Amino acid sequence: MSPAALKYTAVMTLPIVVAIAFVLSGPWVFLPVVYAFGFLPLAELLVGTDRTNLTSAEKELRKKDSLFDWMLYLIVPMQFGFLFWFLSIIGSSNMWSAEWWGRVLSMGIMCGVFGINVAHELGHRQTKAEQLMAKALLLTSLYMHFFIEHNYGHHRNVSTPEDPSSARKGEWLYLFIIRSMTLSLVSAWRIEAKRLQRKKRTPFSLSNQTLMMWLLEAAAVAVVWWAFGGAVVMAFALSALIGGILLETINYIEHYGLMRKKVSEFRYEDVNPAHSWNSNHIIGRLMLFELSRHSDHHFDASKKYQLLDNFDTSPQMPTGYPGMMVLAALPPLWFWLMNPRIPA
Repeated sequence: MSPAALKYTAVMTLPIVVAIAFVLSGPWVFLPVVYAFGFLPLAELLVGTDRTNLTSAEKELRKKDSLFDWMLYLIVPMQFGFLFWFLSIIGSSNMWSAEWWGRVLSMGIMCGVFGINVAHELGHRQTKAEQLMAKALLLTSLYMHFFIEHNYGHHRNVSTPEDPSSARKGEWLYLFIIRSMTLSLVSAWRIEAKRLQRKKRTPFSLSNQTLMMWLLEAAAVAVVWWAFGGAVVMAFALSALIGGILLETINYIEHYGLMRKKVSEFRYEDVNPAHSWNSNHIIGRLMLFELSRHSDHHFDASKKYQLLDNFDTSPQMPTGYPGMMVLAALPPLWFWLMNPRIPA
């Protein structure tokens, strides 16, 4: 078992600061927000980047090291544990108060980083058990359709006008979030409807995975309402929405302004590392299980996070994901910084 996997325990600092927000009151409830969007972006700039790739021998060792997988598996019960903790305590905070918002935002960050990001990694695995864990994590963010749309829509249509999750040059983040959230739901439904149509089945059946996911989410909301009440359901829904917004913000920065060429009436050029923004900033890589080495992920979606490479041909972001998310929230600054970097 290689100690190299232990560096990814850096992500466990997030549940620590969220636990502080759940236990303490006053300004402490906003600690996860300050940590995620203040401390981490600053740390990224100070620590810098690492552009090196693993050797073939190192990759073989990491393929066989189960600790890389178990670190992901451990997050599943952790995420559900924090969600139950959140549902148990949020009712004691005055609704819409600063304390209430601080804890809702804290849980929302957990939904984005643990719920959706880890689900993204596990959702690309081949085993049914790992895919089931991915769907369970997405349930905590009420974003289960992502499993269908991302795997069978986004990876096929990335960096084309057909992909709702690829941001156009000059598109504001806030408008993109609305467009991507809405059209991703539509895309997930269409993907399943076409699959069932090929099998000569109606989309309005239990065979429709997207439909079943929506019904399962509705059941989860009903259970929370029954167990904790309507006010807690509102907090749960808002924290899930925040998790979804964080995902869509990451979608925005991953492919902003990058477009694949159309080589025929029916076909775009193949996906290559130039169609995703890449970041080698160490802090962002560790906190998000190498998600920022996104160019290689789209080049080979089956490759596990610990094996992803850097490509010199990939367009490079000036900082890591935490910092880029902050910049994306300021559109004029974002356009000034990123538009000149878009490859011709």
